[in-house]
Amino acid sequence: MAAERDVRVGDGRRLRLTEGGAASGPAVFVLHGSPGMGDLYEPHVRDARARRVRLIGHDRSGYGDSTPHPGRSIADESADVAAIADELGIDRFGVWGFSGGGALALACAAQLPKRVVGAACISGLAPRGADGLDWLAGMGESNVEEFRQLLEDRPAWERKTTEECAALASADLAQLTSSMSTLLSEVDRAAFQGDLGRYFHGIMTGGVRHGSDGYRDDSLAQMQPWGFDVQSIRVPTQIWHGAQDRFVPYTHGQWLAARIAGAEAHLLPVEGHITLYEHAVPQVHAWLAARF
Repeated sequence: MAAERDVRVGDGRRLRLTEGGAASGPAVFVLHGSPGMGDLYEPHVRDARARRVRLIGHDRSGYGDSTPHPGRSIADESADVAAIADELGIDRFGVWGFSGGGALALACAAQLPKRVVGAACISGLAPRGADGLDWLAGMGESNVEEFRQLLEDRPAWERKTTEECAALASADLAQLTSSMSTLLSEVDRAAFQGDLGRYFHGIMTGGVRHGSDGYRDDSLAQMQPWGFDVQSIRVPTQIWHGAQDRFVPYTHGQWLAARIAGAEAHLLPVEGHITLYEHAVPQVHAWLAARF
């Protein structure tokens, strides 16, 4: 079973942690998607335990039981991860991030090169305005509409985000699945069943149960300059992306893989967005464990 605790970071904010796997093993930080929270997926915990890896998740600022951090940037996440590691007495660690957490894993790689042994970005976004990338092309309709509204009418977007997060907090799995209809490719719709669907339902509804702060701040951070250049990354890095991804288009993974020196690219024609959460993570754990 995963263990929960709270830590305080430098500015006094509270972050809720969830730990699992091997308590005395090398540490791997797990950075959740948007919206979400830090609860760990039990098959990932079992895999980590078998590999003698310690998994550490946390509710990102404004999600779940963590204090909001208005105005935070993508780069700011690395400071929170470093603060958690300091609190737990961890010097070196691995990190992987999924979807909205992918860019945050890259932030850790860029800004904590003496501490991060390896970083994996799974189904993650590239920076908006990236040279040579049509950022919205290939996204499902609901994501395109949301990002365009954010750019064109932020007050209306904030009102809609507040309403949608309130509805999400009480949504059942069927309602959640329906709300993502334009984002779910066939392979992802099949994956969003059973235990994996119930897990995502739990972390998405739990992440917004106290409001929309986390999701709002994630979205705003993604639309702004990240605060670092991915081409500065020298830490061993993996990029995982599926061609059947409608949440974050395949071209984002291709763009990142082409611009991070030495990146190990897993650009997979038959995978989607959610399928990689099941299929990639055990391989990421094995890769990270070998780096200590």
